[in-house]
Amino acid sequence: MIRIVAPSRLHFGLFRVPVAGETEIGTRAFGGVGLMVEHPGVVVTARPADLWHFEGAFASRAQVFAARFMLSLPEERRRPYQVLVERCPAEHTGLGVGTQLGLAVAKALATAGGARELPSAELASHVGRGERSAIGVHGFDRGGLLVDAGKLPGEAVSPLLAHVAIPDAWRVVLFTPQVAVHWHGHHERRAFATASGGDPDSLRRLAESAFIPAARNGDIDAFGDAVYEFNRKAGEPFRPAQCGVYASLEIAELIEDVRACGVRGVGQSSWGPTVFAVAPDSDTALSLVLRFRSRVPCFVTRVSAGHRVELG
Repeated sequence: MIRIVAPSRLHFGLFRVPVAGETEIGTRAFGGVGLMVEHPGVVVTARPADLWHFEGAFASRAQVFAARFMLSLPEERRRPYQVLVERCPAEHTGLGVGTQLGLAVAKALATAGGARELPSAELASHVGRGERSAIGVHGFDRGGLLVDAGKLPGEAVSPLLAHVAIPDAWRVVLFTPQVAVHWHGHHERRAFATASGGDPDSLRRLAESAFIPAARNGDIDAFGDAVYEFNRKAGEPFRPAQCGVYASLEIAELIEDVRACGVRGVGQSSWGPTVFAVAPDSDTALSLVLRFRSRVPCFVTRVSAGHRVELG
C-alpha cells in the first residue's frame, strides 16, 4: 500500500495577469508567491487490485487524474489499483485542492509502479496541472515559501524562481468565512477577462527585496508587511470583477480585523474565501483562534516541508 500525504497551498497573488489581446513576446505571465501548509492537506492511498476502484469524497476527480497519468505510461505498466481519497478539503476555497489531489494520485501510482523519483513538475504535466500558477506544483515536493517565475508560451509548468524555508516557530492561522460567491468557473473566467495589467514590476521587487530576505532572516514583521502589501496589490487587477481587491466585503473586513490584533501578515489566498494569518509563534496563533472562532471557522497549522510517502 502506498500512502501520499500532501500539503495545502496558500497563494498570495500573481505577478502578472495577461490582458486580452496582448502579444508581447518573451514575457512571462502569472507567476507569484505562495506558501505550503500542513493542514488541511490531502491524503491518498493506492494498492494493487484486480480492477480499478476509487473511493472517497473526491473519487470521481481521482479517477480522472489516474486515467491521465496512466495514459503517460507504456501499456505494459498500466495495471489496476484501488485508490482511496482519505482526506481532502472542499474545492474552490483557495487551498489548491485540484493540484494537490492530482499530484497525490499521480505520485501514489508512480511510486507503486516503481517510479517514485518522478518530480512534481513532470507529474503535473501528466495530469494536466500547472496551467497558470506553479506554486502548488513545486510546493508539493519542496514545501515552504515559493516564488514562481511565471510562464512563457509553450511551457508546461513555469519554473521556480526561489524557495525559502520558513522559521520553525512560525504558525499559520486559516479562516474560512462563509461567503455567497466562490470564485471559480464563470466567475473566474469573467475576472480574468476583465482584469487590468496591474504592476508586475512592483510585485516582483516586493518578492525579491522583501519576502525572501525577511523569511531568511526570520523577520516576521517585515515578512508580514510584505505579505499584506503584495496581497492587496495582486488583487488590484481583479477589482472590476470583485468590486475591490478582495473577493468579498466579509473577507476584507476579516483581514483588517485580524491585522488590528497585531499580526501583520494577513491576506486572502487565491480567490478565497480562505484568509491566512502568519503568526510568530503558536501562542499568538492560538490567541487569534480563541478571539475569532465564534465568528468564523479557524484553526492553526504549520508550514509544510512538502509531501511525504508512506509505505505499508
